[in-house]
Amino acid sequence: MSKSIFTTTSRSSSFTINSVAKRPKHHHHHHHHQTPQKQEQEQEELPETSEDQSLLPGLPDHIAQLCLSKVQPSLLYSVCWPWRRLIYSPSFPPFLSIYALLIPSETNPDHQSHDSIKFSCFDPISSNWLSLPSPPPDPLLCLLLRHPSFISRRLPIQSVTVSGKLVLLAATADQFQPALNSPLIFNPLSKTWTYGPPIAAPRRWCAAGASAGVVYMASGVGSHYNLDVARSVEKWDLLMNQNNSSINIKRDSQTANWRWEKMGGLRDGRFSRDAIDAVGWKGKLCMVNVKGDAAKEGIIYDVKNDAWEEMPEGMLAGWRGPAAAMDEEIIYMVNESKGVLRMYDPLKDAWVQILESKMLQDAQYVAAAGGRVCIVGGSGLEIVVVDVVVSPPRFWVVDTPPAYQAVAIHVLPRMGH
Repeated sequence: MSKSIFTTTSRSSSFTINSVAKRPKHHHHHHHHQTPQKQEQEQEELPETSEDQSLLPGLPDHIAQLCLSKVQPSLLYSVCWPWRRLIYSPSFPPFLSIYALLIPSETNPDHQSHDSIKFSCFDPISSNWLSLPSPPPDPLLCLLLRHPSFISRRLPIQSVTVSGKLVLLAATADQFQPALNSPLIFNPLSKTWTYGPPIAAPRRWCAAGASAGVVYMASGVGSHYNLDVARSVEKWDLLMNQNNSSINIKRDSQTANWRWEKMGGLRDGRFSRDAIDAVGWKGKLCMVNVKGDAAKEGIIYDVKNDAWEEMPEGMLAGWRGPAAAMDEEIIYMVNESKGVLRMYDPLKDAWVQILESKMLQDAQYVAAAGGRVCIVGGSGLEIVVVDVVVSPPRFWVVDTPPAYQAVAIHVLPRMGH
């Protein structure tokens, strides 16, 4: 796992508690907003150095890098320019960052624009939002976010993280057509977008998830409802390409090994009514067909045996909001009506409360990695970050860029510089 403020710092049980906001004071079970940044002042306070100054006097740079890689990036950032440059260099272990799909908020004059989706990354060391490069213009990515037929609802954009990459899988285009004929993949370290293999039946409102380097897409609706599509399950193994020269290759040079593979289908089309997160957990994908507190059906897909099984009674009964898994080992879920973060205990078949806060009410999206659970609140303007390793848990808030709201979040290695 990438070493960062999201992760453990050594072989011992110690755990860093640096916030993704710039070192605000933490209060148990109390929230606070991100403190104003004084980036220019910090830069002025760094001692002037020459470009060729050694990292640690008296040591070759490659030895110095090994020593400094054991230190938290947030500490190195504030000491001197050579160390600041080091933590963003390809040779330094990449720390984790928050990635968000953003759309203009209702106060933004562009909030009705079709081409106004924005991809951004929050750098937890500098506490700055950075824009991702624009996706490839050919074919033009045009996503429909709102429609008069759905006055109170935003049309979903479905994305997953897999093998350290962000994958855009499904969305809606004009005339309610599927927006993506092939997945769009963003590699943070190389800062490049590429296409995945063509989808045999492009769709929207599907179940999407990932497990062990494999992307899964189930059910959904194409340009029109089709039972075969609504029952279908397909997988795409990104690791099939790891022995090739690079995963960042163009669509026209895609290898024969990188393709979608049909799997055992669903019994019916009940999971094509909404955009569904298939949560990867212990070699399985867990999903429910309705969001929030409404009565729902749950199902689990065993990815190894290509078999479907019923969701345990306690898991289904307590699943009351968005969920995500930490390293595919622990599922975290927010009860969006009560504002309670819970984790699933498979031995008791029960959800265990971790934290309750009004800031978690109406939670929309959840991502988990490196000991942190990141939650987008109902407004989409704030991201609550919970340290679930320390006891009692601590949390803080990261504001989205001004006049933008998050419609999805992920945790991935920081972008290359």
